[in-house]
Amino acid sequence: QVQLVESGGGLVQAGGSLRLSCVASGRTSTRDAMAWFRQAPGKEREFVAAISWGSTYYADSVKGRFTISRDNAKSTIYLQMNSLKPEDTAVYYCAAEPRERSMRVLIIPTTWGSWGQGTQVTVSS
Repeated sequence: QVQLVESGGGLVQAGGSLRLSCVASGRTSTRDAMAWFRQAPGKEREFVAAISWGSTYYADSVKGRFTISRDNAKSTIYLQMNSLKPEDTAVYYCAAEPRERSMRVLIIPTTWGSWGQGTQVTVSS
């Protein structure tokens, strides 16, 4: 059983920054691939970023603005979000336990076996 707990969401003005955290516990390790997804109201859950061993991957919409990182000693991954835009408003979810590890499928929500409860990010214009 894997537990993922996200935190760090909130309300921020456009152009501002937030850092999300996801603490993992149970039968997993932050050394394995993990990811961030987001879901805006009325939209499907979409890939934001993933970290897999020494590599990181980003959606085109966040590339250059968001940075995913991890601290294995704290079993935590982070998502540093800079230059936030109103279109970044969504519930952000942490994901773990991928069934496959190729980039081609890491961007697909159904690849991931465990999810956190989500943290709300709201960016005002």
